[in-house]
Amino acid sequence: MTSPTTARQASEQGRVLADPTAYADNHRLHEALTWLRANEPVTWVDSPPYRPFWGITKHADIMDIERDNELWISGPRPLLLPAEAEDAIKRDQEAGIGLRTLIHMDDPHHRDVRKIGADWFRPKAMRDLKVRVDELAKRYVDRMVEIGPECDFVTDIAINYPLYVILSLLGLPEEDFPRMLKLTQEMFGGEDAEHQRGEGTTEDLMAVLLDFFTYFSALTKSRRENPTGDLASAIANGTINGELMSDMDTLSYYVIVASAGHDTTKDAISGGLGALIQNPDQLARLKGDMSLMPQAVEEMIRWSTPVKEFMRTATADTEVRGVPIAKGESVYLSYVSANRDEEIFDDPFTFDVGRDPNKHLSFGYGVHFCLGAALARMEMNSLFTELLPRLDSIELAGEPEYSATIFVGGLKHLPIRYSLR
Repeated sequence: MTSPTTARQASEQGRVLADPTAYADNHRLHEALTWLRANEPVTWVDSPPYRPFWGITKHADIMDIERDNELWISGPRPLLLPAEAEDAIKRDQEAGIGLRTLIHMDDPHHRDVRKIGADWFRPKAMRDLKVRVDELAKRYVDRMVEIGPECDFVTDIAINYPLYVILSLLGLPEEDFPRMLKLTQEMFGGEDAEHQRGEGTTEDLMAVLLDFFTYFSALTKSRRENPTGDLASAIANGTINGELMSDMDTLSYYVIVASAGHDTTKDAISGGLGALIQNPDQLARLKGDMSLMPQAVEEMIRWSTPVKEFMRTATADTEVRGVPIAKGESVYLSYVSANRDEEIFDDPFTFDVGRDPNKHLSFGYGVHFCLGAALARMEMNSLFTELLPRLDSIELAGEPEYSATIFVGGLKHLPIRYSLR
């Protein structure tokens, strides 16, 4: 067993977990994560302005933690934030005005709230939505033809396509889509100078959340007075034990669906195309055998890992891989590391459109498995099924750029040159 004293000597490699700039540099990030998996899979990280935590980098350990949602809970610290932001959110939650999405909740409340939107992401609902998704996929491939032969695939295509899908599902008017896009970028881009609001301070983040809440408060009032049969109406009128959800739970539900529901898919789509461009043998293989598309989509999701981490807090003294972890201490679940774990994936740094099995953890695991996973898969399948048969050639037209982030992110610019029919 590793002694507590030894375990708490923070390694330099472990600091990448709390360094937003590391996620914009794949070589640096994966070099450190590979070292951690081999040498210090449970690592103590003390890196202000964040409170200390244990970094968990092995696939099996992350699955074990996510399975036991009584020992490891989300509520106190569901994701890594600066201490100042954690304190501000906690104060707001205690006052009944703070963001409290599904990722902040634990059972039984998490289970009850999740049920309200679950039917909208089940297989029947996905089949009903597929016509709209296919229409939007064709619209955006046609858009590539219109603006070609060059574009920034992220800003011109990958951002807008899943945004239109998720906001159509919610039933929001198209004239509001740009506003939702800007707020989402500001919320997830707090560590990135290009996307953050103001200086990216805690006050700036709180202002973004307030803007979200103002918009969705008006939407809730409208949908309660006049339900319209969309997901927004289901959320506005959702009940638990016969009572409407609290205002904050309702508003938080909108925020997580409207923001995470498109931003993560944008990252998987752009990361997937980037991988195909940089692995032309795999692009040719997929074009030659489109029946591989389901496996290819899973590989794109593994490769890009849009959600970098969630956190859990121990409800009792325990240990992970022989390292003692005290009650009240938090662990950081590194999905990026788990998705390159050599013990789980053959040649994990090889992009393989036919990879099977593919036990990636990009959607999480256990009770918090991503509610919108089926929708994300369908959107990606529809877009690449429309794009690849029409694609004559494609190459990079500049250097890809990644977001600085520690939570959700991926490519923020993917300049490409292409020929499309």
